Amino acid sequence: MANNYHLLNRIQSPRDIRQIPLEQLSVLAEEIRRRIIEATALCGGHLASSLGAVELTLALHYCLDIPRDKMIFDVGHQCYAHKILTGRNQYFSTLRQYGGISGFPCCDESPCDIFTTGHSSTAVSLALGLACARDLMEEKDYFRVVAIIGDGSLSGGLCFEGLNNAGHLKKDILVILNTNEMSIAPNVGALSTYLNKLISMPIYNHFKNSLDSFVKSRLPKGSRIIKLANKFEEGLKGLFVPGLLFEEMGFRYFGPFDGHNLATLVPTLNNIVQIKGPRVVHVFTKKGKGYLPAEKEPVKFHSTGPFDIATGKGVSTRSQTARTYTEIFSEKLAELAGKNEKIIAISAAMPEGTGLDRFRDLFPKRFFDVGIAEEHAVCFSSGLAKQGFKPVVAIYSTFLQRAYDQIIEDVALQKTEVLFALDRAGIVGEDGFTHQGIFDIAFLRSVPDMVLMAPSSEKEFELMIEFALSLKQPVALRYPKAIAPVSLRPVSPIQLGKAELIQDAKDVFVIALGSMVEPSMEALELLEKEGAMRVGLINARFAKPLDVSLLRGVAQRATHIITVEEGISDGGFGSAVADALDRPVARIGLPCEFITHGSRALLLEKYGLSREGIANAVRTIMKGTKIHR
Repeated sequence: MANNYHLLNRIQSPRDIRQIPLEQLSVLAEEIRRRIIEATALCGGHLASSLGAVELTLALHYCLDIPRDKMIFDVGHQCYAHKILTGRNQYFSTLRQYGGISGFPCCDESPCDIFTTGHSSTAVSLALGLACARDLMEEKDYFRVVAIIGDGSLSGGLCFEGLNNAGHLKKDILVILNTNEMSIAPNVGALSTYLNKLISMPIYNHFKNSLDSFVKSRLPKGSRIIKLANKFEEGLKGLFVPGLLFEEMGFRYFGPFDGHNLATLVPTLNNIVQIKGPRVVHVFTKKGKGYLPAEKEPVKFHSTGPFDIATGKGVSTRSQTARTYTEIFSEKLAELAGKNEKIIAISAAMPEGTGLDRFRDLFPKRFFDVGIAEEHAVCFSSGLAKQGFKPVVAIYSTFLQRAYDQIIEDVALQKTEVLFALDRAGIVGEDGFTHQGIFDIAFLRSVPDMVLMAPSSEKEFELMIEFALSLKQPVALRYPKAIAPVSLRPVSPIQLGKAELIQDAKDVFVIALGSMVEPSMEALELLEKEGAMRVGLINARFAKPLDVSLLRGVAQRATHIITVEEGISDGGFGSAVADALDRPVARIGLPCEFITHGSRALLLEKYGLSREGIANAVRTIMKGTKIHR
């Protein structure tokens, strides 16, 4: 470790933190912050959130006995200081790299990470389960349980379910509410409205109106005093209303406190952790604290690639003309919305990540950010569709998993015309286990009346977006976190359930879906150059409905049918083809397991979904050897 980390070099475990005098903790905090910035500049990561939580994390470790006491980060994208303080500092420069440490809490890495987390609003429920288990076991070694949630977590219903149950059970649990004015995008929802409840109460307004009348009629310079009264009103709202919310749910409320003031935070937390029962400590922090570019642009630095520390500008080797699938979606949807006023866009707190920020800026009345509440986003979209609108719900594949019941019950069963834009489908890369979008084909193909499409190129994606919006049924359009290939061949019009025969052959056919079409083409070109047998190629376009007519026609004369997909093989696209043809199909895809973090290119190579990997698999299959995925 570098010599300029004088205090940090002394921290090998959480217990070492308490050997640092309280008055020196702010110096340690600055060293941690510098370490986070330097590592994230090299590897990318969730910078703004982690910088904002440095002092809070340090104070909690100072007051708790981790890992005997249990600390659970909601989402987990603010956990970098925690990782540095729990024996992973020497490995921190491997952040999010294959074989290195995860960018989220990971129980495989350390006993200090009690759960592997990456999705929002789960921490309170997990913490309550630990607390109940602790009490049932009646262990002498009593441990404390702390859930750290952001105000964005409160836009997810699961968080309120956990709070409601915890308050009812009166369990000894501490919830830290970190209010930083943002979750990923600025927070939305009824919570902020509730926090204004006091100044709308009849008794309060009666008092305020009486005061206004008295001041105007009886006192000179009344307007000045009314201004002071208004300031008092805002202060009263901030001091008392947040506490009322949690007190009504059965929690003792403490705060709000400055989440960066260690001199106040540490002794306060030391006192509060001694109190038993359900408690909420409310702190205010600043996203990006200590790094000016992240403070100015916290959304940009929520999840960033490598960047130059001096300027904050991203480091990229990407061609200026290349477009990602997300950028194509953003531009095409905005273009179509300009022609069709029925198109509505819905985001679950990720307008920038999904590309809906362009739509939001152009058509603010037709854009809805519902917060981190995917279940609500899906239900809400069905209501819009029922009245003749064309809602487009843009959600990362991994996050849509949380709304599976609503997809079935509230969209498919109702036969509403909702378009699900599944960004980050397939291998996402550095965010790892919790974010890989590898299950959507398998879980969506079982939904009645659902259309499931996947583009293979830039132009095909544009055509699919337009086509999907013309359909009178639910549609899911999945696309990866990647640059979209520019097709050099003509792209034929999209027809429901119709595949595209790219290359004909006699005995062997590869049927590729979406992002796997281009590497499959490259693999077959490689095999041809080697003098191997000519292999046919089909661009499936649809995982549901399949082009059964084309597939059966090919199957009648083919000795080998091979499917390639960027999703799990079990129950996925290959399974659908095998079911439709009622014959053995060799499936090239991902294993049904949780996939670690690493670059997208590296992971595709590892799992045989690169040009070379597909070519090797085809060679193996043609030799009559089974492949294992």
